[in-house]
Amino acid sequence: MTPPASRRRLGFTLIELLVVIAIIVVLAAAGFSAGIVAMNHAKKLSSVATARALENAVNNFYTEYGSLPDVPYKVKTDSGEGVRLLNVLLGLEETSSKVQNTRMIKLLSAVETKTRSKGLLYNSNGRAAEGLYDSWGSPFTVELDINYEERLRVTLGSKTVMLNGRRVAVYSPGADKKLGTTDDVKTW
Repeated sequence: MTPPASRRRLGFTLIELLVVIAIIVVLAAAGFSAGIVAMNHAKKLSSVATARALENAVNNFYTEYGSLPDVPYKVKTDSGEGVRLLNVLLGLEETSSKVQNTRMIKLLSAVETKTRSKGLLYNSNGRAAEGLYDSWGSPFTVELDINYEERLRVTLGSKTVMLNGRRVAVYSPGADKKLGTTDDVKTW
C-alpha cells in the first residue's frame, strides 16, 4: 500500500543535509589549501624575479664599467653598503661621495613598495633607495666576486655551494625566514 499524496515527504532529511554540508566543507578546504599553495608559489616566483633583476643589474654594471660596484663582497639590501649598492645600480648616488655609476644609468628595475615588503623601498623624498625586500619582507643578500675569479662560495645555513662562472649571487631566506631550506629564494 502506498501512502497518500498528502503524506509523502517534502524536503530533505537531516542526514541528507549533513552529508551535503560535509561534501561542501571538504571541497572548500581542498580549494583553500590549493589557493594557499598557489599564492606561495607566486610569491616565490616574484621574489626570484626581483633577485634576478638585481643580479642582472650588477652584471650590467660590470659590462658598462668593466668592474663590479665598489662595495664589500657580501651585503644585505636593507642597510649600509647594500643600500649604497642599490643607489649605484639605480643611478641615484649622492654626488658628494665617489660616484661609481658616472653615467647615472638606471640598471635596476624593481617593483616599488611603500613598506618593508616585496619590492624596492625609496626614502620619503623618492631620491634614494632605502632597501629591497622579498615577498616576505626579508632583505636580499648579494655576494660579489671581488677577486674577479668568476667563482663564488656561498653558504646558506649549513650548506655551502660553489658557483663557477658567476660574478654575483643573490638570495634571501624565503617564507620560513631560514637560510638553507627548500624555500630559499636564489638566483642559481
